[in-house]
Amino acid sequence: MASPAANPTIPNPHTMKRTSFSRIAALNAAIMGASYAPDFNAGAPNMITAINAALMTEQNFQQPLTTYATGWRDADLTAELALLAPSVQVSDRFEYSKATNVEEFFADTDDARAPRGEFKTVEYTESKIQAKTYNRGLQVIVEKKELLNGGAEKLTGKLMRRILRNKLRRAVALYLANATNVAKTWDTTAGKDPDQDVITTLITAANKSGLRPNRVAFGDTAFSKRALSHRAQTTAGGFASASMSLEQIAAILGVDQVGISKARYSSSATDKAEVLSNIVLLFYALEQMDTEDGSNLKDFWSPCDASGSQFAVYQWDVGAKMAGLAVEHNELMAITSSIGLYKMTIS
Repeated sequence: MASPAANPTIPNPHTMKRTSFSRIAALNAAIMGASYAPDFNAGAPNMITAINAALMTEQNFQQPLTTYATGWRDADLTAELALLAPSVQVSDRFEYSKATNVEEFFADTDDARAPRGEFKTVEYTESKIQAKTYNRGLQVIVEKKELLNGGAEKLTGKLMRRILRNKLRRAVALYLANATNVAKTWDTTAGKDPDQDVITTLITAANKSGLRPNRVAFGDTAFSKRALSHRAQTTAGGFASASMSLEQIAAILGVDQVGISKARYSSSATDKAEVLSNIVLLFYALEQMDTEDGSNLKDFWSPCDASGSQFAVYQWDVGAKMAGLAVEHNELMAITSSIGLYKMTIS
C-alpha cells in the first residue's frame, strides 16, 4: 500500500483528529477548528476512488451523515431494489442454503407402516454455502467549503444514488446470467397477447421449481412493447389490457407484484442505457426473507457499525483546503436458486 504522503486521496491516520458533529450546520466550525496533516498536497476536486477500508475507522465516522444516508431514499432506485433484491441482514461471515428443492416435492405412493414394522425412512439433503459480505463504497475528495451549508448531505445523496444504481445493476446482471430465456415478439400483428405469454411462462417456471414466481419485473422497453401490442388488437380484451394498472396486471398474471424498471445508467459521455430494457424477469422473492427460503436472489448485508446501520458515512481532512467524504456498506448479492427463474427477451 502506498504511504499516505504518496497518495493525496488517502488520509494520514496518525494526524487525523476525531470530529464529532451534533448537527450538519456545525460542519463549518468543526472543520475550521481541526488540525491538518502538513504533508498532504491538495487532491483533485470531485475525484471518485475506491474506499481504503483500513482507514475508515471510528475517527472519521460521521453519525449525522450516517443517519441521513440510512434514512435517505431515491424513490425509483430504492423501489426497484425492493422489487428485485429484497435484503437479508446477516453477520459479516454467514451460511446460507443453496436451494435445489427437488426433495421438497417428493411424493410417495405408499407411506403406510407395515404391522410391527417401522415407518419408511426418507432423507433430506441440502447444500450449505459458507459466505461473507464484501465491504463496498465510494468516496469523493472536494474543497472543504463544498461540505458547508448542506453540501455534505448533497454529496452523500449523490454517492448513495451511485451505490444504489451499482447494486441494482449487480442484481439484474445476476438474474440475466442465471435465468432460463424465452424469446417473444410483441408487435402490432393481429392475435398477439403479451399477458398470455407471461402467464404461460409463469406456469412453465412453476412446473420447474414447484414454486410459482410471485413477482414480475418489466424493463421499460418491454413494458412499452406490451402496451403497444395490446392497443393494436381490435378486441375488447386488447383495449382493456393496454390500460390496466400494475395492480390489475398483477391480478391477471396471478402474482403478488408487478413493477417497471425505469432506471438508467451512463453508457457513454452522451447516452444513457436502460438497466433492464427489453427484458421481463419472472422470479420468486419474499419481503421478509431469511438465509434458507426459496427466493431466487438475495441481497445479504451486514451492519457497518454497532448501531446496525446498513450504510455508514465518513469524513476526513486531506490537507488544509480539501476533505474526503465516503459512504460504505457491506453486501453480498447472490443467486440462491436458479430453478424456476425465467427471463423473457422481447423483440
